[in-house]
Amino acid sequence: MTDLTIPPDADVDRTKALVREHLEIGDTVEVRSEDRTEDHQTDVVGELTGFEPGYLEIDGQSLEEGSVRYDQIHTIARITSE
Repeated sequence: MTDLTIPPDADVDRTKALVREHLEIGDTVEVRSEDRTEDHQTDVVGELTGFEPGYLEIDGQSLEEGSVRYDQIHTIARITSE
């Protein structure tokens, strides 16, 4: 598993660029919106299916159905890749 932590001062464009450099379509990812603690579980786990303008598409889902906005990503990890 390879983690990418988004710098706190990164805007949406910078976050999207960092994520695109780190991941590829088809990777299975784990996205967290804040630091992991014992009480905090993973926010989203699934297959990366798209780099949309405002969000990271997971499992082909829309933003309302489980994908993640770039400005909500704290850490993203690649679990597996194709």
